[in-house]
Amino acid sequence: MSYAKVLCVGLVGVTGHLVEVEADLAPGLPAVVISGLPDTALHEARDRVRAAVVNSGQRWPNRRITLNLLPATLPKFGSAFDLAIAAALLGGSGELPLLPLERVVVLGELGLDGTVRPVRGVLPMVAAAARAGVDRVIVPADNAAEAAVIPGIRVRAVDTLHRLVSFVRDGEPLIEPAADEPPPAGEGPDLAEVAGQELGRRALEVAAAGGHHLALLGPPGAGKTMLAERLPSILPELDDADALEVTALHSIAGLLPAGGRLIRRPPFQAPHHSATVPSLVGGGSGLARPGAVSLAHRGVLFLDDAKSNL
Repeated sequence: MSYAKVLCVGLVGVTGHLVEVEADLAPGLPAVVISGLPDTALHEARDRVRAAVVNSGQRWPNRRITLNLLPATLPKFGSAFDLAIAAALLGGSGELPLLPLERVVVLGELGLDGTVRPVRGVLPMVAAAARAGVDRVIVPADNAAEAAVIPGIRVRAVDTLHRLVSFVRDGEPLIEPAADEPPPAGEGPDLAEVAGQELGRRALEVAAAGGHHLALLGPPGAGKTMLAERLPSILPELDDADALEVTALHSIAGLLPAGGRLIRRPPFQAPHHSATVPSLVGGGSGLARPGAVSLAHRGVLFLDDAKSNL
């Protein structure tokens, strides 16, 4: 068989879209062509995938290889397609029977030695797969805990391309995500640590209870920053839907805490008064990186020396 297809997910902004990675191998001069609006990092996947396949002990097909990422009108960014490309290519060459990967989303960046490296944005990618009706995903081992927070999804992980090949060809087991551990007690600053400051504490409590904005005025050293960074400790924990939104934003930014668990404590962001507009708003070419305003979603955005920030 000279054609194969593997599922993957691409991110546009903070939204994931199911992508079909097609591989067609035809007679002709050996070459690799990638279509479907790939960016520079994805164009370079042909060199990464070739080295990873050869260094994993697999045979590289010396044929004309066409890789297409559907839908072709959707821009594709980043290196999360590497593992799916390698699987589709090996399936199209007849090296792998791809039945075990039927309706399975495959995510991961490949190193030249065949290792599978973590990628940003796995959580919204897995959430997009769940919305599309896919209930099985294979992710890099370092992203397994993060992917496992999405309910109704069976997550398995790989650390090398060789492990994925062994699973597809011989049924060898994949890595299971580690058990979710509860967050450490007393995570982050707590308002209970503050002695005195009755007026400031009262203002924080009123703002937290009513969801109000708050202006803290006073000379340097009065305790404004100390109080502000403790405001999240008296806010209610995020519910499941809000926690998924916040955790997805931090996943795209590459700022998830160790263990990849859901962020339940409202986030706190305090950009420096000299921060630029892009660092506040976010953006960038390719896979956009959330700025401080987005990272403070459902939490607290503290603008110290506010006149310099506005």
